[in-house]
Amino acid sequence: MTRRDTPSAVPSRATPVPPPSAVPPHAAPVPPRATPVPPAAPAPSTPAPSTPLDTDKLYAARLLAVRHRPYLATALFALSPVPSAHVPTMAVDPYWRLYVNAVFVARTPLAELAGVWVHEVSHLLREHHDRGERYVALHGADGPGERLRVNIAADCEINDDVYGDGLAAPRGAVQPSHLHLESGELMEDYLRRFHLGPGTAHLAWLECGSGADGLPRRWDLGPGGADALGRRDRDAVRFRVARALKGAPGSAPAGWQRWAERVVHPPQPWQRLLGAAVRSAATAAGQGADYRYGRPPRRAAALPEAVLPSLRRTPPRVTVVIDTSASVSDAELGSTLLELAAIARALGGRRDLVKVISCDAAASRATTLCTAADLPLTGGGGTDLRTAFPRALATRPDTLVVLTDGQTPWPAARPPCRTIIGLFPRETAYDEDDDTYTPTGPPAWARVVEIG
Repeated sequence: MTRRDTPSAVPSRATPVPPPSAVPPHAAPVPPRATPVPPAAPAPSTPAPSTPLDTDKLYAARLLAVRHRPYLATALFALSPVPSAHVPTMAVDPYWRLYVNAVFVARTPLAELAGVWVHEVSHLLREHHDRGERYVALHGADGPGERLRVNIAADCEINDDVYGDGLAAPRGAVQPSHLHLESGELMEDYLRRFHLGPGTAHLAWLECGSGADGLPRRWDLGPGGADALGRRDRDAVRFRVARALKGAPGSAPAGWQRWAERVVHPPQPWQRLLGAAVRSAATAAGQGADYRYGRPPRRAAALPEAVLPSLRRTPPRVTVVIDTSASVSDAELGSTLLELAAIARALGGRRDLVKVISCDAAASRATTLCTAADLPLTGGGGTDLRTAFPRALATRPDTLVVLTDGQTPWPAARPPCRTIIGLFPRETAYDEDDDTYTPTGPPAWARVVEIG
């Protein structure tokens, strides 16, 4: 949040402030969060502010914010304003309520008020309340001071890219440069780089509410209060905003684009995905199953005069093709060795069932996996994995795993076994001068798992 004039909360007419001469010069200022309210305490009703809330001005500022940040329209209209004399400016709670001080609205210019709308909704979209709770729980340091530090770091994450391009920054907005920090980082990064002290004393007034740091306030209406959004509704609002950002990427700052990418395509633990894909292919119906006479079947007692075979599953054979072209780095080749060990563990430690083929423009011979030190990974030239597929299929695998960066032509025909492609991330190159150019990608008949 931002501040207009003085380092203390805006007073109401019901509570007069003594003149400066009545305050002893040696009296220390009392921080606004010196005594946190226990979460279990019931939330009292919000008293009516001494100044009537100018809702026309407040909603006009929201429309101005939507005009300059149209991709945030869904989130801005999802906020429910609540008049409150307890907040110094404007604050939010995790349930998408916006607590508004009527005096602050009356004294703030319309353009700056629009920036405050965007600032407060950014706390909720970026889930600073949940992230603040996780950070405090991880480091075991809770209290008013630590929550104030979370609020300052959250403001630094927002304010370095939320203003400009028609949206005015309110006076007093906290910027990373004010704390001698670099811009463009996340709240958790800022929390590791600064601590409270003389350089942050002027920020003791900061109050963006429990939606910014996760600490419940005495004015919060709680999850059972009016106009509270549930978890499903909050996630739906975030997803719709992220989709709007993805639809117009050129009009949004880089920080918002990165946020939208994480919401629409959240990072997945690729090690688990690749391992699950291999195990699913290895244990699929019909894989490695055959009739054997070594053990009688379960129904042998029904036909004692006949000798019946039993259906037994043997561990499947897996062939791994590793892209060793010049476009694959040494670090990525090292990660392929880890994946080979994981594949062997998925097969119950049967390394004799794993065949490895290295390939750049030409494929090497198939090598049985014994130890990683004995595994030859030769190459370093161009890439054409089509030469590796015939040699891999000659080993009669039940599952074929290809570890590559994807910059290769692919076979036109689908292999007769399950195929999994572990894809190292690469930037797709587009030829803007050729309208008919279509970037190549992994074939549709393969299961693709992005690595890293």
